[in-house]
Amino acid sequence: MIEQKAIESGRIRAHSIHIDERQLMSISGVKDVDSFNEQEVQLLTEAGELRIEGAELHLTKLDLDAGQVILEGEIFALEYASEQQASSGSLLSRLFR
Repeated sequence: MIEQKAIESGRIRAHSIHIDERQLMSISGVKDVDSFNEQEVQLLTEAGELRIEGAELHLTKLDLDAGQVILEGEIFALEYASEQQASSGSLLSRLFR
């Protein structure tokens, strides 16, 4: 279903994550950055919403045209939102419930 959405939108991007030493993360297939701070980064990817938890997180490269993000800092956890969570609305609508 996600692949079909990517094809219909005219963009076909593979989604992948590469992590080196829990300190450097390269992510492809990124559509948008929902939010970021030093403890958490929330991305919209071709595979759904992705939340990254860590410490001293910094976006060192952001290229939405190419769909690539490079993140540095100590990485603790990665979590994809379920389809129910992803369809529950935008970040602002979730904040003001």
